[in-house]
Amino acid sequence: MTHPRLRIGIIGCGAIAGNHVTAYRAQPDVDVVACLDADAGRATTFATDHGIATGTADLEELFAAGLDAVSVCTPHPTHEALVLAAAAHGVHVLCEKPLAVDAAAAERMVTACRAAGVRLGAVFQRRWWPAARRIRDALDDGTLGTPVLGRVEVLLHRDAAYYTATPWRGTWATDGGGVLISQAIHYLDLLQWYLGDVAWVMAAADTYRHGEYIEVEDTLVATLRFTSGAVGQIVATTAMTPGLGERVTVTGAGGATVGLLEYPEGTPAINDVWAVPGAEQLDPPTAVQPDVDLATINAALVPFHTVQIADFVEAIREGRDPGVTGEDALRSLRTLTAIYASVRSGRPERPDAVSSLDAASTAVAERAVR
Repeated sequence: MTHPRLRIGIIGCGAIAGNHVTAYRAQPDVDVVACLDADAGRATTFATDHGIATGTADLEELFAAGLDAVSVCTPHPTHEALVLAAAAHGVHVLCEKPLAVDAAAAERMVTACRAAGVRLGAVFQRRWWPAARRIRDALDDGTLGTPVLGRVEVLLHRDAAYYTATPWRGTWATDGGGVLISQAIHYLDLLQWYLGDVAWVMAAADTYRHGEYIEVEDTLVATLRFTSGAVGQIVATTAMTPGLGERVTVTGAGGATVGLLEYPEGTPAINDVWAVPGAEQLDPPTAVQPDVDLATINAALVPFHTVQIADFVEAIREGRDPGVTGEDALRSLRTLTAIYASVRSGRPERPDAVSSLDAASTAVAERAVR
């Protein structure tokens, strides 16, 4: 079936933007026609390198290209203004994670897109891993039973250059937090996809390795109580050498446990644990793997950007919600906000009672960040 061609714009010409261009061009009847960056030179270079007709630093010039949708690939705090501008122009939006650094901002983004009748999707491409879908299917078909326990481990290595070479990383104002918002949010999204809404959280965090050049946390532990009565835990760090990957496990009321492992970082996850009666499987790593650079990680995610962007394109054409909606991203952001608030307050916090990261933005700085 042929469709009217969709015209796509890319906002933000950093490393991840190339994944979006590649993914859109894998879709039939889709053209990437314009890109924008605050640095006009980088926009022009990106346009030339990727064969895009318009490269600009002017937002109105971007929308003048007659766009149907945009991908927002800019630093976290800029997302709100760009998404609101797209909604005002009647343009659908796919936004890189996190949706915002402020839950109130994310609420405004969701509301504006809904009022404008445009689709708002958020990039959580790991939901399209076959291993992640297998766990979701085991919940949907009753194989696992009612989930009662979920665990996330994000055990990563980042060197000093990861933060210092990109000025907006590692500050509350421009990054919105540390390992939780930049890396662990993908697995928080999976955890809530599996276990649902969170009633309250209790968390602690610190900066053990990277404190000379970041003001946010590099290590965090959180306990979660879900509205269903289930409990969960998140352990996240960028202070390991080498990193040991990322894992999500879910246990059902009958005792069966299933899990996935992304190791080395950036490779498609496997179901390393499948402890379901009659279908037992255990595939732990057999050796410690070397860390890989960010460019390699991003390149390995292209197939999953591609499948999520295929879903986004189909959602536009079919007039339905994308597979990961703005509301989904807002849900994980509310939980994240509550986690940071708990770090600051030292007591349990409720996602439905915390609407902004502002109060938590000095969580680590107020304590003994070294």
